[in-house]
Amino acid sequence: MRRWRVRLYIGGVHVLVCQAIAQRKVIRFHYDGGTRDIEPHVHGVGKDGGELLRGYQVSGFSRSGQVTGWKMFKLDEVRAMALTDRSLASPRVGYEPQDAVMSTIHCRL
Repeated sequence: MRRWRVRLYIGGVHVLVCQAIAQRKVIRFHYDGGTRDIEPHVHGVGKDGGELLRGYQVSGFSRSGQVTGWKMFKLDEVRAMALTDRSLASPRVGYEPQDAVMSTIHCRL
């Protein structure tokens, strides 16, 4: 199993998400029963007012069984977020910068 160094961030989760997007870094967090590694692409506010993250999951837990692929995360359900040393070179195929689910976008690739 490959291990990565991670830097923990103490403060607002949304600040760390935007930092990861700006630096094109993979983030790791616990969500819905397990740890996941995500390439963050868009962070904003959903139409219901909740903070959201659209990202491409590259590894880790998946309740649905689909480990890799595009996923939406409710940031109020995220625990133990950390910025990893892994980088993403470019946006994934299927990336939509104007995410229709979000009424406001804080940051994006």
